[in-house]
Amino acid sequence: MTARIDTFAEFWPHYVHAHRNPVNRALHYAGTTAMLGTVAAAALTLNPAWLLAAPVVGYGPAWVGHFVFERNRPATFEHPLWSLRGDFRMCWLAARGRMRDELERVCGGDLDAEHTHDDHRAGPRGAAVASA
Repeated sequence: MTARIDTFAEFWPHYVHAHRNPVNRALHYAGTTAMLGTVAAAALTLNPAWLLAAPVVGYGPAWVGHFVFERNRPATFEHPLWSLRGDFRMCWLAARGRMRDELERVCGGDLDAEHTHDDHRAGPRGAAVASA
């Protein structure tokens, strides 16, 4: 991310762009589900030790997805809360069968396959996406 990002609406296109690979997304879904499972286990067993596993089981698969399949740097490093919110939004869209449509809306159309996040910010398409 080279340009300053001030809102989640501006962050979301970057997040989607960084999650174009379906294996990466699947690893995020698995990690988010596992993290929610550890939080549920902590609540159900009244054992807060489960919470120590939450970041490991959540971030572990996601970071493998970024470093191995996307070959990019996780957004968590620069925007941890927006990244977590993005994980939940992406999972929600996937559960409703709408993540592919979102990928097409943000990354498809007039942008080539090798486009960068800065391409989203340039031109009319980038302006429309950033305000979504």
